Amino acid sequence: MTDIEVPDGEYTAVVDNIEDRLATVFFERDGEEVGNAVLEASQFPSDGQHADAILSVVLSGGHIESASYKPEQTESRAEAAQDRFDRLSKRPPPDEEK
Repeated sequence: MTDIEVPDGEYTAVVDNIEDRLATVFFERDGEEVGNAVLEASQFPSDGQHADAILSVVLSGGHIESASYKPEQTESRAEAAQDRFDRLSKRPPPDEEK
């Protein structure tokens, strides 16, 4: 696959999706997205090879040096996203109730 065009260091990696064993991954640092890449899903721990998985990765020379799955962070992000969706999907009260 291609080199990861993000400076060396430790990042949070968010797996967006996996198709045909290729993972689209977004890299974050301090809560900000700093880059993305399409990588072989096999580079990640097996329990982190799914959409919305959160991993801690160390990048070196454009490649993943190490990766560890973060199940607690994965679950809390999923819950936060569901809460946001639930709030946004509620209908506003009719005008007479405002």
